[in-house]
Amino acid sequence: MLAVRAFRLLGKRAFSTSVCVRAHGHEVAKTADCTQPFYADDFLHPLPEIPYVQELSTQQKALKEKEKGSWSALSPEEKIELYHIKFDKTFPEMNKISNEWKTIFGVTAIILGFNAFLFIWQKMYILKPLPGTNVPL
Repeated sequence: MLAVRAFRLLGKRAFSTSVCVRAHGHEVAKTADCTQPFYADDFLHPLPEIPYVQELSTQQKALKEKEKGSWSALSPEEKIELYHIKFDKTFPEMNKISNEWKTIFGVTAIILGFNAFLFIWQKMYILKPLPGTNVPL
């Protein structure tokens, strides 16, 4: 009798919304503001709406000031650094083929192998033999 009461009490507490609200607060989930511009590396849209680095460090600010002068005074490393302030990836990096297909192929092979094993196991141990009146095609 005591165990039944305890389980009823636990069941009511587990599904109580007030407990959930107290645990997680009263805040509503915030949605993304899609009206603001965002950065995205895309081959079809090579110029993003905003630069990749939003808040510049002191070294990057000095480099941006140096950019306003003669570009012949900039070293190749500084030019590359300026590029990476504006963009995250170069075109060859964007066009590089990912290895995601290997993961997809591997997971698909594992699932098909498991299903084949399950089918053979059921055929051997679970399914009954066909009756004599039922001839397989």
